[in-house]
Amino acid sequence: MFMLRPESAAEAAFRGEVHDWLAANVPQALRHKTFRPLPAEGMPWYRALSQKGWIAPHWPKAYGGMGASAVEQVILMEEMARAGTPDIPTQGLNHIGPMLIARGTPAQQARHLPSILSGDAIWCQGYSEPGSGSDLASLRTRAELREDRLIIDGHKIWTTWGHHADWMFALVRTATSPRPQHGITFVLIDMQTPGIRRRPIRTIAGDEEFAEVFFDGVSVPLENVVGDIDKGWQVATAVLSEERLRIGAPAQALRALERLRMMMHAAPVGTVDAAMLEAIALVEVEVETLTAAYLEAAEAAEQGVVTDSSYLKLLATDTVHRLLALTRRVAGPASALRDAVRHGDDMLDANEMFLQARRLGIYGGSSEVQRNLIATRVLSLPVAGVKGGGRA
Repeated sequence: MFMLRPESAAEAAFRGEVHDWLAANVPQALRHKTFRPLPAEGMPWYRALSQKGWIAPHWPKAYGGMGASAVEQVILMEEMARAGTPDIPTQGLNHIGPMLIARGTPAQQARHLPSILSGDAIWCQGYSEPGSGSDLASLRTRAELREDRLIIDGHKIWTTWGHHADWMFALVRTATSPRPQHGITFVLIDMQTPGIRRRPIRTIAGDEEFAEVFFDGVSVPLENVVGDIDKGWQVATAVLSEERLRIGAPAQALRALERLRMMMHAAPVGTVDAAMLEAIALVEVEVETLTAAYLEAAEAAEQGVVTDSSYLKLLATDTVHRLLALTRRVAGPASALRDAVRHGDDMLDANEMFLQARRLGIYGGSSEVQRNLIATRVLSLPVAGVKGGGRA
């Protein structure tokens, strides 16, 4: 494990338990799968993790989570990467779940947290719109207050698993204000409500991870508003901070590192030269650096200290991109193959995850936005023309 200190006896025992349980329980057909399995195939695995008690390691025990330490969280990530566990939907676990724990009403918590943990409800995020990505405050989906309901009309895009989701947490404009961050409301939307239409988007990687979602007179009860009407921006930015912390976790980098190792094992003798070995050693150090940075941020979060997660999200994105570019370099002529190939228990993947990872530079706010945030908030540098968005 990448750690600045030796594992304790309890941590080593936990690692052994995780390793053995994953070896016995991860379905072979899902091991090292590049793309997130569709609900019918992937949600049984989600529920197996839930029944084991490992689906929400970062949630407090009082709300049904594991209450895992930062080190235990990293142990899970490392062992899951080695075992090749498939991606699962995380918008509920990493975004709206923690937000409802922190800011939701008791009724909202009772209604939604159990179904997130059990896998009975899949969530998606309704932030980005055509023309409103990184400049999120310019969103135009409107909600009109009528008695005890909001009537929503508009259009969301790049909505991860929007075509599979049961619920959406969304930002809608409820008032016009000279300051675009004002007059925005954070609302929970049942995706079976009449007036919602969904259309999947096929990506460059060849999967249908995203969707467009259209709202035509969608009626939502006011009890689904999180926080106050017109003051949803503060809720949204808190969600983004949590999102960047979780995107900044080393999980994706560890998965990419496994792909690199598999490709190295399959490479013909003599094709991995000294320069390539040096590049591989350097990128392994980068994964170690990312893990240490995440441990620091996650341990601070355990103490209630909120750190600027922009640098962590940027570090994780760049590390994954470098790992997968190096994997293509090791693959040599095989990098021309689009599809991954099974090689014994390994998956030789030069392109699928490489193309899939392009989206990491946009998740949680584009890399350019993160650099601007670091420049202005951390380094106090003047940056001309920066708007108040923060989400792509």
